Amino acid sequence: MSRRISTLGILALALMAGFARPGLARSAEAQAAPAPTTAEAQRFVSEAEALLLDLWIEAERASWVQSTFITQDTEILAAQANARKNAATAELAKRATRFDGLSLPPDVARKLKLLKLSLTLPAPSDPKENAELAGIVAGMESAYSTGKYCPGGEAPCVDLQEISDTMARSRDASQLAALWRGWHATAPPLRDEFARYVELANKGARELGFADTGAMWRSKYDMQPDDFAREVDRLWSQVKPLYDSLHCYVRSNLARTYGSTLVQEGKPISADLLGNMWAQDWTNIYPLVAPKGGDPDFDLTERLRANSYDAMKMVRTGERFFTSLGFAPLPDTFWQRSMITKPRDREVVCHASAWDIDWLDDLRLKMCVEIKAEDFATVHHELGHNFYQRAYSTQPPLFRDSANDGFHEAVGDTLALSITPPYLKRLGLIEREPDPSADIGLLLNQALDKVAFLPFGLLVDQWRWKVFSGEVTPERYNGAWWELRRRYQGVVAPVPRSEADFDPGAKYHVAANVPYTRYFLATILEFQFHRALCEAAGYQGPLHRCSIYANPEAGRRLKAMLEMGASRPWPDALEALTGQRQMDAGAMRGYFAPLERWLGQQNTGHACGW
Repeated sequence: MSRRISTLGILALALMAGFARPGLARSAEAQAAPAPTTAEAQRFVSEAEALLLDLWIEAERASWVQSTFITQDTEILAAQANARKNAATAELAKRATRFDGLSLPPDVARKLKLLKLSLTLPAPSDPKENAELAGIVAGMESAYSTGKYCPGGEAPCVDLQEISDTMARSRDASQLAALWRGWHATAPPLRDEFARYVELANKGARELGFADTGAMWRSKYDMQPDDFAREVDRLWSQVKPLYDSLHCYVRSNLARTYGSTLVQEGKPISADLLGNMWAQDWTNIYPLVAPKGGDPDFDLTERLRANSYDAMKMVRTGERFFTSLGFAPLPDTFWQRSMITKPRDREVVCHASAWDIDWLDDLRLKMCVEIKAEDFATVHHELGHNFYQRAYSTQPPLFRDSANDGFHEAVGDTLALSITPPYLKRLGLIEREPDPSADIGLLLNQALDKVAFLPFGLLVDQWRWKVFSGEVTPERYNGAWWELRRRYQGVVAPVPRSEADFDPGAKYHVAANVPYTRYFLATILEFQFHRALCEAAGYQGPLHRCSIYANPEAGRRLKAMLEMGASRPWPDALEALTGQRQMDAGAMRGYFAPLERWLGQQNTGHACGW
């Protein structure tokens, strides 16, 4: 068998070697060239966008195959494609600094800025180290995705999805602790690889002029890194009182199930008792904390199954929400090429994600859809990514992204907030809307998802920022992780932990190098978006009962923001939709105001806090 190197590969390798096509090459003559000009910057940006688009598509195709057909070969192919993309991007980002301080047209200046900030994995310039870094990340993701817990060290073993399903249902404290311990035991082998990944990523970030990788990540929000960290703290301070009230109420109710020895007032909650491996989503324990007489009279999971929903119908229903707002249907290729159910013949990454393979219209969903309420909402969320991707596909390549990464996550969740009883009735999933007296139950169930998530959404990157900066060294990885979880979430590990463990690696986004603050921002933004869209729709009433389904004016407002992509700073995009230029958690507090008042009443006499 002969080896074939594509023209794309030659271009990328040439760029890495420093003798790519004119305008991108860095020769001795170029280094001694006169001061840069506007025309040179415009030419550089144009040629960089063309090259990067080719590399993005190549890497996306390789990553798709790796995620939907996990083998050693697909892992290597994905790593190689990402190495080429990362090396070229890093080299272009370094060359873009040549134009720093030059007065440029706003669009060119913004493209150069975005180019320098486009990497989440900054590659060192050394080709061997670049390849090593790409291989480490591909390997950590695959190791995470194929991890299994074998009770007693013997078959049959169970994967994360099976473990999660059991944790959602079980009320056996000893079983929950065993499952929690079993999954977290898959992470320690990643510890040394992760430490090396930090070392290499930081080297790449410093070559780009950043203090470390965490500082580079925080620089992507149209403000200075330290200013962004303060902005995140400000948003958390707005919503912390709501979280504290929810934590107090849940803890007092869990004590009734597990006893006051296991769940104590004034103390953190054991992380395995909250129905989710990371205690980031508490909806599975709703039956244990449901309000008396304030519960909706339907179970959405049961209603979906009773109405013969399968995976395809779940996704078709999500698409119909967007088309009801005036968006065009998804292309035929979406239905032909997506992975909507889990294949039986191979290992795949089931973690739900939306893909734009060619940055134009080859949109795909990768998800192992199950017929349950959680996945019904997830489908709406992931399709939000797809419709956002298509909306900005007419922008130049460097603008084909969301205003900031929190926007991308927020759009789908904004639509999911419209999965209200009026919407479910229009779908025929329920015959009548529950009485308003059931609103507390609906809001509590939603708070167990949205509000409970906030501190975890914050602390994952708080930990990584400290790791990247060197404040937390490998010798303190696990201890620092649990300090943050106790501080922000008010949870503790169910079994003793030490530095022989590597519990951060038991979370996909850590193993796969996916920044996480975007999810915290998205949870704040979705309520701000929802409030604005409901106002655009002319809705009057409690915000938690608003659905923008089939409202063309709300769709027009949403589409106008999506089409902007990353062409303008995020405050401009926020203002286009909401009329505000600052992120505001007040919308979330307003949405949950009836619940927050009720929680205050329920918590009377209990020792809140930890």
